[in-house]
Amino acid sequence: MDKYWKVVCYYGHVGSRNEVSVPRFLKTPCHFNSIDVIDLVSTMPGVKKGKGPLSAVRAIEPISEAAYLSGKETEHENLYLKKLRTFNLYKTKTKETA
Repeated sequence: MDKYWKVVCYYGHVGSRNEVSVPRFLKTPCHFNSIDVIDLVSTMPGVKKGKGPLSAVRAIEPISEAAYLSGKETEHENLYLKKLRTFNLYKTKTKETA
């Protein structure tokens, strides 16, 4: 059985000392707790890297599977995440051709 989480992440690269807060919806193994999720989020591309993993997270809460599925739909509509995905895809393709 899996656990589902809503994590509001701080994303960077929008100017000095500025950030964008973006809710992310995660599915993890059932043994994950909030600390494990924070560690996972801190390694995600684009998330603010600061003074430890806690600087990447604004809020975290366990949610239901229905809320997770609904949240994943809203993630696909988020303009910031679309731009981030496009950038990471471009970066990956550039590395492959080099």
